[in-house]
Amino acid sequence: MDRYAVFGNPVAHSLSPRIHARFAELMGEAIEYAAILAPADGFAQRAREFFASGGRGANVTLPFKVEAYAFAATRSDRATLAGAANCLHERDEGLFADNTDGAGIVTDLQANLGVQLRGANVLVVGAGGAARGVIAPLLAASPQRLVIANRTEATARSLASRFGALGRVDGVSLGDIPLERFDLVINATSTSTRGEPLRLPAHAIARGALAYDMAYGAAAAGFLESARSAGASASDGLGMLVEQAAESYALWRGRRPPTAPVLAELRAA
Repeated sequence: MDRYAVFGNPVAHSLSPRIHARFAELMGEAIEYAAILAPADGFAQRAREFFASGGRGANVTLPFKVEAYAFAATRSDRATLAGAANCLHERDEGLFADNTDGAGIVTDLQANLGVQLRGANVLVVGAGGAARGVIAPLLAASPQRLVIANRTEATARSLASRFGALGRVDGVSLGDIPLERFDLVINATSTSTRGEPLRLPAHAIARGALAYDMAYGAAAAGFLESARSAGASASDGLGMLVEQAAESYALWRGRRPPTAPVLAELRAA
């Protein structure tokens, strides 16, 4: 039986084992998928042990996406552009890194939530590995403008420069978010998973906008509640999790599983 896993810290909360088990059931395949807690300074060692013992593929969540990119022998174009990877695949030529986060969030926004990204004004909060993975696919959807806001302005500007050839993208500090209306505000920070509030200027989330947290479930509740109190609609990242998982499954197994029944079951639960 082919073995897969998700690496993270923390990782006990991850729904990935449940999602991939359901994918395999729907596809009529048998796989083993586990959650592996890696020490903050021990991702490479845990990943090396997993693949040396026969692991075929792995997902990677916070805080190891940048390390996963460096750990691989070869990388997809989208992982290279992001400088981060959330998916690893054992191949004959060595470990291959990909980034399925961007495809996951764009599919969730457009197909599941009905968001019109073309011509939209988009704010991405955070400039770490999670943000890196979604900016290029978001720009490929042709928004009017994408602003990256981060606690450290230099990091936001550096990331904006990295993607500048793909569209209109700017980097600012959290305190300098432009006084304009954003149609979509994405929380790509780790504040929700750490149980911390995301402090934004009052104008950042406008009435009628969509506030989207890349975290899901109870972790995202605080951000979503704050957004709704400002008159915005809100969604957590459960759909993104399912859609990016399907992209990973397709990379490993050669066929993309259906996502609608899995997402509906998770929402119902």
